[in-house]
Formats: sequence, structure tokens, C-alpha cells
Amino acid sequence: MAEQGLEKQEVAGYNSCVGSRKSNMVIALLRSVSLLATLVATIVMSLNKETKTFVVATIGTNSIKATLTAKFQDNPANIFFVLANGLATLHNMLVLAAMLFGKKIDPKGIRFMAISVLDITNLAILSAGTTGAAFMAQLAKNGNSHAQWNQICDKFESFCSHGGGAILASYIGLALFLILVLISTIKRHHSIQNNTHASV
Repeated sequence: MAEQGLEKQEVAGYNSCVGSRKSNMVIALLRSVSLLATLVATIVMSLNKETKTFVVATIGTNSIKATLTAKFQDNPANIFFVLANGLATLHNMLVLAAMLFGKKIDPKGIRFMAISVLDITNLAILSAGTTGAAFMAQLAKNGNSHAQWNQICDKFESFCSHGGGAILASYIGLALFLILVLISTIKRHHSIQNNTHASV
């Protein structure tokens, strides 16, 4: 009976170890793709700039022209978007490094609690930055007749197209980030339950 109990514990321990490795691989994959998505969003938006020359008046046969530039720095929501995606990218890079080398620098496993807190914090910041930029993009595309705000996407098509691509990439990164936070939370919950049962 005692030998059977030991065998069951060994099998359970082996299955737990295999399951933990699989979930770690899934989390690492999700984190890597999320990192790439937020990195693309950061680069595309931070380089988003378009300059155009418009005819603003005509005096006789002479045209008066004005050169205008649309750039992401003109809008605080886009600046926050770049910062939020850059922060999420950096966070995921550091967490992936911690997953690879964490046991050497943190044998007690304190990093897991820190990663959980930072995951949720970065998820909230990324969500706010992406939503704010999406709202401003909608305003740039359609304007607001009630507030007398004119659309600009009919004049700066390339700027709006690149901005829309950056926002899409950020939403992909945000969705993957949310999924990996959920998986990490479920994994941690199972780990706590297993430790509790083992101690009993």
C-alpha cells in the first residue's frame, strides 16, 4: 500500500512537471508574440510622420501654399500610446530573460510575485494607451461636427494608415498579453493547490 502511494505521488509529480513545462512554453510563446506586436506598434507610431503642401489661397494667377506636417508628437494620446507600447515591450523582454535565467538570480522565486504585479500594471497601461489612441484615430478619420473638429485623414492618408496599423498591432499585443496573464494566474492557482495537497 505504501509503495503504491509513493508510485502515485511520483506519477503525479511527473505529470505536474510535464504540464508545467508545457504551460511555460505556451506563456513564453505568447509573451514573445505580444512583445513583437507591441514593438511593431511602438516603431510604426514613433516613425509616423507625413508632410504635405496645400494651396490655401489664390491671388490672381498666383497660388499661396502652406506646408503642413502631421506627426505623432502633435497628439498627447499618441505619445502615451508609444510610451505604453514601449513599456510593455521592455517588460516582456525582461520577463523572458527572467524566465531563462531567473533560477540563478532568484533561487527563492520572489520574481513570480513581482512578475504578476508588473504584468497586471503593464496590461492596464497598455489598454489605456491603445484605447486613447484608437479614440483619437476615430476622431481624425470622421471628425466631430458637434464640436466643430474637422477630420484630417482625407488630407493625411498615409499618416492615418500607419497609425491604424500601429493601433491594430497594439490590440493584438494587448489581447495576447491578457491571455498570458490569465494562463499565468490559473497556473499559479493550480500550483498553490498542489502545494497545499502535498503538505496535507
